[in-house]
Amino acid sequence: MDTIYRERVEDLETRTNEELFLIYKRTRDNRVKQELTMRYIYIVKSVAYQMRDVYNDTMQPEDIINEGVIEIMKAIDRYDVEKDNKFETFISRRIRGMVIDLIRKNDWMPRNYHRDRKNIEDARDELQRKLGHCPSDEEISKYYKMDVKKIKKVDRMRTMVNVLSLDMTYDDNDETLFQVASEDVNVQPEGSFLQGETVATLARAIDSLKDSEKKVISLYYVDELNMNQIAEVMNISQPRVSQLHSIAIEKLKSYMARMS
Repeated sequence: MDTIYRERVEDLETRTNEELFLIYKRTRDNRVKQELTMRYIYIVKSVAYQMRDVYNDTMQPEDIINEGVIEIMKAIDRYDVEKDNKFETFISRRIRGMVIDLIRKNDWMPRNYHRDRKNIEDARDELQRKLGHCPSDEEISKYYKMDVKKIKKVDRMRTMVNVLSLDMTYDDNDETLFQVASEDVNVQPEGSFLQGETVATLARAIDSLKDSEKKVISLYYVDELNMNQIAEVMNISQPRVSQLHSIAIEKLKSYMARMS
């Protein structure tokens, strides 16, 4: 190891994050990697608390944090400080993606969630055609014979998955719709991400969309259908799907900008 890098490795705590990444790129020293990992655990904790509504029926934040630490270590190996985006953005997306992948692979949604979500959406569409207006939860409850509280829970879960999946693909000047957590060790993780109700704000933004726009967002980002498939499901043209998608994204960006 070159003398200059040996000296830097012996003085890790005084180095900036950028300096540590450059040193690690050159030396691959595990002490440097450990120091970087410890510095970015706050992001894992923040994401774990932010997403707890999605996984809290089956996992604890500590489980996500443990998996997230491993993800940080993998990301450090792949990250290039001279080429990639800010590591905070880089790793926060990877951690959220990790949680979403775990949910999809292990199907940790509440039992019968997918069936109930589809039945509620079908009931909502059918009642809207019959009644001429967007039905209330009470009207859906009577039609579908499901408790109103359960309808609200399924809708809340659907909105949360929409929010998280949408954020994973949103890219505007290397930013996401969620803010990166504070690096201040005195800031609690639940406050860092949830202060200002960022998640709730984006959920409200999605809820403010027209039904057709919400459906496109859900089919594209959650069900992962392509534009042709969405056109078939919604019985509209592909250009119309693309138009609805663009309109929805612009509305969400505008809503978030107004609320920031």
